[in-house]
Amino acid sequence: MVLCCSRSVAVFALPLLTAACIGAEIDEQAEELVGEAESELIAHNGYLWNGLTPNGLTPNGLTPNGLTPNALSPTALTSTALAAIKNPGTNGALARELMRYIVSCSLRPDQTFSFSWTDSSGVAHPEVYHGDLGYAHWWANHGIGNDTYVQHQISACIAARVNWYGVSVNISLRNNELASTSAERAAYPVREGAFWGNLFAATPYLGACYDSVGYVRARQVQRDCAAGHVETDPTTGEVTWQQCGSMVIWGPCNQMCNGVDSTAGYFRGCVTNHSVSPYVRTDQVVTTFLTAGP
Repeated sequence: MVLCCSRSVAVFALPLLTAACIGAEIDEQAEELVGEAESELIAHNGYLWNGLTPNGLTPNGLTPNGLTPNALSPTALTSTALAAIKNPGTNGALARELMRYIVSCSLRPDQTFSFSWTDSSGVAHPEVYHGDLGYAHWWANHGIGNDTYVQHQISACIAARVNWYGVSVNISLRNNELASTSAERAAYPVREGAFWGNLFAATPYLGACYDSVGYVRARQVQRDCAAGHVETDPTTGEVTWQQCGSMVIWGPCNQMCNGVDSTAGYFRGCVTNHSVSPYVRTDQVVTTFLTAGP
């Protein structure tokens, strides 16, 4: 499935962990970001129904206040979640952006989430968020509760759409529930990496890994959240790799994941938290793919 996304910012209330394996297979020379815009494909790709959709949620845009176990409806939200999306300040903008992505990942294209918030000048702003992938379309009427399978699927979907720069880049999302056509696979042949986690857990977490070849293309189109963000010290010239917000990048996918689907190329499972155990795996993983470029 192909997606594309827009800007957002906020940080999980969890410590930013470091993974020593970041960049272990990455060339010491940081690639120049060419910033290729692929926004012309957004809403014109024809694949929206089967798994290609918009990404671009910045790593700071993830705030637990936007998550709710109640029905995904303004009338059923917790008071905390409702107050968060109606906040007229910066935090409100972040909460609304997260909610937009939650709705996109969870509901179907024929479902919407509508509400209104009022800014500091007293002007009302109606919002209508449209569903897209339909991971949990029933969430519109029933609470998600402790359905950890769905929690992991939605979390992986959101993680796959995080973008360091907040730019729109079309990506193909694939796993056991996101089908892909041969045309989609031909248009998006470069495997970028994989994403997983649970934003609904008592201690929210997100994990990611990068493809040892595809990370080059990812950096070209400003997708840094699988391989880590590259920065060069202007004084010393030292190159460093940074985690993507609270997301822990564990290293190359060929060390973190296994069971590659022979047709669609996605990973069937990845290590949940390598610092806890190298054996505990999750199969609620979203693998992302990019265009090959010129």
